[in-house]
Amino acid sequence: MLKRALIGMAIVFVGLILATILIIGFTLALAYPKLPPLDSLTDYRPKIPLRIFSADNVLLGEFGEERRNLVRINDIPDIMKKAVLAIEDDRFYEHGGIDYLGIARAALHNLAGGARQGASTITQQVARNFFLSSEQTLKRKAYEVLLAWKIEQNLTKDQILEVYLNQIYLGQHAYGFSSAAQIYFGKKLPELTIAESAMLAGLPKAPSAYNPVVNPKRAKARQQYILQRMHQLGYITDVQFKEAQQEELKIKTDTTEFGVHAEYVAEMTRQLVYEQFKEDTYTRGLSVFTTITKADQDAAYLALRRGVMDYEKRHGYRGPEGYMEIPAAKDEADDAIEVELADHPDSDDIVAAVVLEATPKLVRAVLASGEEVSITGPGLIFATNLLSDKAPPNRRVKRGAIIRIAQEGRVWSITQMPEVESAFVSASTEDGAIRALIGGFDFNRNKFNHVTQAWRQPGSSFKPFIYSASLEKGLSPSTIINDAPISFDAGQTGGQAWEPKNYDGKYEGPMSMRKGLTKSKNMISVRILHKIGAKYGQEYTTRFGFDADKNPPYLTLALGAGAVTPLQMAGAYAVFANGGYKVSPYLISRIVDNDGRVLSKAIPDKSNDEANRVIDVRNAFLMDNMLKDVVKYGTATKALILKRSDIAGKTGTTNDSFDAWFAGYQQKLVGIAWIGFDQPKNLGNKETGGGLALPIWIGYMQKVLKDVPIDERPVPAGIITANGEFYYAENPPGVGVGSLGVSENPASPDAEKTRDEVKNELF
Repeated sequence: MLKRALIGMAIVFVGLILATILIIGFTLALAYPKLPPLDSLTDYRPKIPLRIFSADNVLLGEFGEERRNLVRINDIPDIMKKAVLAIEDDRFYEHGGIDYLGIARAALHNLAGGARQGASTITQQVARNFFLSSEQTLKRKAYEVLLAWKIEQNLTKDQILEVYLNQIYLGQHAYGFSSAAQIYFGKKLPELTIAESAMLAGLPKAPSAYNPVVNPKRAKARQQYILQRMHQLGYITDVQFKEAQQEELKIKTDTTEFGVHAEYVAEMTRQLVYEQFKEDTYTRGLSVFTTITKADQDAAYLALRRGVMDYEKRHGYRGPEGYMEIPAAKDEADDAIEVELADHPDSDDIVAAVVLEATPKLVRAVLASGEEVSITGPGLIFATNLLSDKAPPNRRVKRGAIIRIAQEGRVWSITQMPEVESAFVSASTEDGAIRALIGGFDFNRNKFNHVTQAWRQPGSSFKPFIYSASLEKGLSPSTIINDAPISFDAGQTGGQAWEPKNYDGKYEGPMSMRKGLTKSKNMISVRILHKIGAKYGQEYTTRFGFDADKNPPYLTLALGAGAVTPLQMAGAYAVFANGGYKVSPYLISRIVDNDGRVLSKAIPDKSNDEANRVIDVRNAFLMDNMLKDVVKYGTATKALILKRSDIAGKTGTTNDSFDAWFAGYQQKLVGIAWIGFDQPKNLGNKETGGGLALPIWIGYMQKVLKDVPIDERPVPAGIITANGEFYYAENPPGVGVGSLGVSENPASPDAEKTRDEVKNELF
């Protein structure tokens, strides 16, 4: 009886199992046709962000919600694939979408009380990521299994793995391993080491928990486990395993995720592309190639930062950025310091630190990383006054003070974040291609692009355009003009009565126009504009790209009292450099889609196209020749350090010292440097364009012109020389200019007499 009962129960149990299997099978059979189509996989087109590159193919920036880069399976390094398979699905190429062996192994492990393991295959993960929610229900799991089967029937193993490696989220807004390689290591996939590949392979399971930027210890532990798995599976040799275990990884934790500081360039490019493509900008995988070169951008960035920090050093230490109470317990202190310094982000090499101890001979401080540094000797000089017991309490460097420090070699020094701002732009004079653009000291601190958005008074750097206008009215470099005080009534200035003065308050009497420009004499420029007419001067300057409405036709225009941007100045000075042609500075050379099709391409102005000529070649030659004298003998002699005879330019300092400029060029390259405060105020009574902006220009040109041969300009047809001076051929030396009452040749026998006679009548 018992035996029969047991047999009966077994039959019932088996029947129930068979019935359950039939029901499940029937349910799955009904559900299978209702599964979503696999179009998104078979025609895989992920949202690929906008990418911005330099002219020499260096990645400058990326924009999009999902930062990814589609890489075909054959272009993914074998070691990266093996690292992922080792930890995610080592039987991927053996199972049919569901790893039954893996399920059994995980079940036994979980029953034994070990750390809970899952058994989802890569195919299941693809199914889940594309078509299902993350909810943990039997229904969702059943659909996941069905989808995995369907995917395996419609795609090859390599296709499935390609989708996975490109689609998976890996933290830091990175989707796919190519993007993660750039974000975490600043490398392309083929450049990754075994150790780096293993680190990235640890991210899919929990991108935040194993993020090496946020949780370096946990990420390292997982990386070591993956290396162990790779070794056990025979993916790497004993030697490779040991080397990878010991390799010290350099995780990118700085503010620049790319190989060059071009944040202003990237943002400016993004805006230009958005105007054309709207929301498609961030999803179509557009690649935008700019005219920037890495070498030029790096040189400009370093030169500008150095110039600004040199200004800061001259103007004294303002004191700590703030203060905090440091808890007595070390763990609490570490946490509190970390939280506080998060509000004081580093600016490249200028890092924030909290002072632990401060005396006139030693400052001990801690960085956000927990590293402690000691500052002594020369490193304390900048802050000496505020290390004293007599320093004001609200400015004193003491325990709890938040300071800025910088390291040169192994020596740390106290410094400070600048309040002053700066800009630099350079461009080809042949077609206007922008080679470097730095819109400010630190993009993350101030996103205002001073190259394109800052309308500032150009001061004396505007004078050459007034001089150029006067050449068209019959003057020449040798025309004698009186450097003496002059006054005007309100009607001539657009405001009130005006008595302009020279920058240094000194007057030298009659001098040649050439000398007036070389020494940047305000009285000379004012008299020139007064004679040729302010309205004519204004209209003439528009040939160079300046806005008439921002440069009113008043005599103050002679001293640069209008408004320009550094980018406008670059285009304007290029005219003198290239022989008289207007070229418009441009940033984007071409835009291509994700398949490499060219969507748009720049057609720049050319400096050899007569349609672009805006001033006579003779005029450009004479201006270039005079501007070279500014470098040789005038306010820009610091540039002689470059030891080049083919450079020219003009300093600019506004009367109130709100703005400091240097605009200069070599025949094929123009560069503009500017320094000033966003809320205009005096830079310092002894600060000038020659002392502030010129060093930035020199720092840039020293690097980019290093291997460029000197390029002397030939004398054009229609220019003659006499007594060492150049003239238009139709206005030879010794011939007066009518009503001006001046001599065109001060070296002639009658010259001195003429000067004496007209001393009080000179314009």
